[in-house]
Amino acid sequence: MTLVALKKVTVCGLTTEKQRVLNGLQDLGCLHLVPLRPPPAEPERAASPHADDVVQALRFLSRTKVKRRQLPRDPSFDVSAVAAEALEIKQGLREATDKRDFLEQRIKDVTPWGDLVFPPHEQLAGYRLWFYILPAGRTKALQKIDLPWQIVHRDQRRTHVVLIARDEPPSDLLPVPRTHTGSKPLNELQFELEETEAEIEALMARRLALTRYIYLINLNLASAENAASLDHATQQTRDEDGVFAVQGWAPVADLERLGDFANDHGLAMLAEQPADDEQPPTLLKNPPALGAGTDLALFYQTPGYRTWDPSLVVFFSFTLFFAMILSDAGYAVVLAVFLGLIWRKMGRSDGGKRMRNLFAWLLGGSFVWGVLVGGYFGVTPDPGTWLGALHVINLQNFNAMMELSIAVGVAHLVLANLIVAYNNRRHLGLMASKVGWSLFLIGGFTAYAGGGAGDAATVGFVLVAVGIAFVFLFTSQRPLKKPLDLVWRVLDGLRAVTDITKAFGDVLSYMRLFALGLASASLALTFNQLAGEVSGDVPGLGLLLELLILLIGHTLNIGLAIMSGVVHGLRLNYIEFYNWGMEGEGYPFRAFARKEVQR
Repeated sequence: MTLVALKKVTVCGLTTEKQRVLNGLQDLGCLHLVPLRPPPAEPERAASPHADDVVQALRFLSRTKVKRRQLPRDPSFDVSAVAAEALEIKQGLREATDKRDFLEQRIKDVTPWGDLVFPPHEQLAGYRLWFYILPAGRTKALQKIDLPWQIVHRDQRRTHVVLIARDEPPSDLLPVPRTHTGSKPLNELQFELEETEAEIEALMARRLALTRYIYLINLNLASAENAASLDHATQQTRDEDGVFAVQGWAPVADLERLGDFANDHGLAMLAEQPADDEQPPTLLKNPPALGAGTDLALFYQTPGYRTWDPSLVVFFSFTLFFAMILSDAGYAVVLAVFLGLIWRKMGRSDGGKRMRNLFAWLLGGSFVWGVLVGGYFGVTPDPGTWLGALHVINLQNFNAMMELSIAVGVAHLVLANLIVAYNNRRHLGLMASKVGWSLFLIGGFTAYAGGGAGDAATVGFVLVAVGIAFVFLFTSQRPLKKPLDLVWRVLDGLRAVTDITKAFGDVLSYMRLFALGLASASLALTFNQLAGEVSGDVPGLGLLLELLILLIGHTLNIGLAIMSGVVHGLRLNYIEFYNWGMEGEGYPFRAFARKEVQR
């Protein structure tokens, strides 16, 4: 659970050596680049750090339903040229399909009028013809307009009318919008449509031909990413009088490697501590087995460099919340079997390894919790059995489960406040206010658990009072330079005390753990009861129907439990916990590194 310490590193060298140096830094892969040039006047022309064109081309070609046989190798293959051609085809298809849609609509509008051929504009003395198709019962509207008009065709359903005017008539002149016919006759529009269809077919054929390179594009994607990253880095340097400078944030542990690299290449290097007004990127480091905690922590919000790493807290609290919502050891075993089937496949990538470790923790925690609550596909073991002896938590005891859920919530939020207090131990006022919130939460729960009376409740009320006093007195960091500042500090304290309602609501949010766990267990029990009733009421097919109800019902319940466990398990971390435990937001460390080329 570590926020990696960083230093700002500046490397200087001769401009003639810049490309070689940047290649070497990319090989080292330990520098988060900082731009030393002002932003370009046209940001869209700036180089991207990613091979966006290649990725877009790959997606475009991969979406082709029918693909050509893949080429395993091609000495003349150029990934940039193929990507450029694919994107050219993509743009051509977009324009051609837009034109086809327009022509189809225009032909639909013109067809009722026949093959119109308009006289030259000058022969109409500046006037134009405006076309309308009125429903048969709306022709009386023509009597109310002053413009000259003529009915050119009429049938039982529609009346075709032509108005003559220099400018387009108002849109509300007639009860229908005018028909757009354009200036081209119908036969010319149909000819253009045929040409456009042929163009689309030709572009689709070119697209199909390029699909033979999908495998090679995938192989060369990393190389394209490396080239794009290098081009982007080139635009981040500062070049003056034959000397260039490149700057970035680097982990302290990598400074020795960077120093050796600078010495080997005859470069000047300076490593500096971050200034107080600087905000370095955030780099989290966790043990490989718990690496998914980093992914979970960064998914919603990146902690600031000067805050703390919440990844392990999120990892283990998410495991607990998921287990409390699933609340069935049998479901955990079924899911563990599926995880075992894809275990090797998930191990092919670092991300897959992290996720399978997370799934293993989630299912292991769910199994343990399921055993404690006595949940086995909705069946509770008899008290006399060894499984029954392990059943120590009763989900049907509403008061106890509500108290347990609230206790979990209080512990979670107290932990958030105490961590922030520890990280701000040099700022006594802020630390004291966070300790005050912790005392308030602990005191409130103690009073609740004591039933509002007795010694426990008395202790709880005292802690609540002390906590509110700390919050009121120490939340404001406003310096006292004049008498009015004291008034503002009092107002700041009163505003902080109003967050009591927020604390109360956040703690109650954890009751969803009890509610969703109970819902999952109740649904499992309901499906078991339905299956048992069907088995006895339907002779012959009863066993089959019972098996179908059990299979479909428990599958549905597992799906709902997984969805609830993920959504609400993460929500309690990202909303309630982050709200009390995270101060500010940072941005992730992105190493200027060479991606591995897969062969």
